[in-house]
Amino acid sequence: MVVDDHALMREGIGMMLAMQPDMKLVAEAAEGVEAITTYRQVTPDITLMDLQLSSGSSGIDAIIAIRSEYPAAKIIVLTTYGGESLAKRALKAGARAYILKSVVRTDLVEKIRAVHQGACFIQPEVANEMADHLADAALTAREIEVLRLVAAGNSNKRIAAHLHLSEETAKTHLRSIIHKLGANDRTHAVTLAVRRGIIQL
Repeated sequence: MVVDDHALMREGIGMMLAMQPDMKLVAEAAEGVEAITTYRQVTPDITLMDLQLSSGSSGIDAIIAIRSEYPAAKIIVLTTYGGESLAKRALKAGARAYILKSVVRTDLVEKIRAVHQGACFIQPEVANEMADHLADAALTAREIEVLRLVAAGNSNKRIAAHLHLSEETAKTHLRSIIHKLGANDRTHAVTLAVRRGIIQL
């Protein structure tokens, strides 16, 4: 099953799989709820899952839902996002592999076979980034909330009001975020967080 909000991507993967004697595309979905419902109907051997889907749904949420009902489900994340934080969340949710769309033509069929046989796989550049940040202090849920509001262009005062905090507490969270990410300022913090997949714009 292919879960992706771009019809051309689904069609392209379908054509690629049709050329393989041992593979068949049995279902498609464009968003999370549809993916869960369709999975129940067809229980595919392998699911290719994008992370950002239509209707604002999350591929990670879909993975969690599918794996909670079908613990043996083999899900491969197929995404354009190489950030190590997003990869960690996907793997923690139960994905068996994390592959970038840039290698679909060269590696996808081989990786599908490997995962079907029980292997796990992380794109090497993503694995390297995960190793680079292994010792980093993780942002708290509140700090990620603050960072998302910074990314949306909010001032410290507006962030504080939105989260029902004092302005000084909002500033403290922001200082902690900048320190943990090794950023120069709030704008740089947002840039680094997006690159690492901690937040999405």
